Amino acid sequence: MVNLVLEISADLENLTNLQPSGGCDDPEFPFFFKLRCGNCGEMTPKETCVTLGETVPVPGSRGTCHLVQKCKFCEREGNVTMVPSKGRPLTQEDTEAGKYAPVMAFDFRGYEPEDFVFGDGWKAESLEGTKFEGIDLSSGEFAEYDEKGECPVMISNLRARFRVVK
Repeated sequence: MVNLVLEISADLENLTNLQPSGGCDDPEFPFFFKLRCGNCGEMTPKETCVTLGETVPVPGSRGTCHLVQKCKFCEREGNVTMVPSKGRPLTQEDTEAGKYAPVMAFDFRGYEPEDFVFGDGWKAESLEGTKFEGIDLSSGEFAEYDEKGECPVMISNLRARFRVVK
């Protein structure tokens, strides 16, 4: 089985451990994607939301997945299954080395992810240990001041990609 791992990267200034608020396997964290139909190539007009804590039955199967969606153009059904325990936070060391950190693995059937959309519900901590929760990355950046460390903290240049893993 081939899975796609969502990997993120960013420029972290005086911050480390960027991840979803409840950790990479947070059952409530919403992952938003633009999806392309694997049959006709049509792109979803809006972002599609998938959460680990919500499962639905796979039509014509005894299994479950996290999303079943029908293409509005060709009406073919596809599904998305999340694969937990594959993620870790993005660290300061990753940023300095220009590396990506895996956040979550997905099994896409009938759809291909086209784009990941950063939103609300992230957390990070300063290099001095101050915790920043509920970070909203929908604008593409985050800036704050760390009182304890007496320094500015910032997240910018957000990037996301999907990498094939077996």
